[in-house]
Amino acid sequence: MQHKWGPLVLRLLDDGAQPFSHIRRALPRLGPKELTRALRSLERDGFITRDPSGGSISYGLTPLGRSLLALLLDVYAWTSEHWDEIVDARESGATRYPSKQ
Repeated sequence: MQHKWGPLVLRLLDDGAQPFSHIRRALPRLGPKELTRALRSLERDGFITRDPSGGSISYGLTPLGRSLLALLLDVYAWTSEHWDEIVDARESGATRYPSKQ
């Protein structure tokens, strides 16, 4: 997981294989070159597969990718459950540790 967009791409592929264009539309802030880098990184690491059949290239999760996604979903659930506490800690920490000017 060397790419910051990797977890979001894995989450999108949880519903099944997706063509590049669908992934691109789902992540509008991610440019096509950056998405290509993320997909190549995930494929290289064995988390997704690339299927060029059917006229367009689609990407899907491998068993390794599914096992990682299961862990990420637990992290997402924990973060959601504790979001208010995290925000409170950040806000109180901002006054405790002022930035250097």
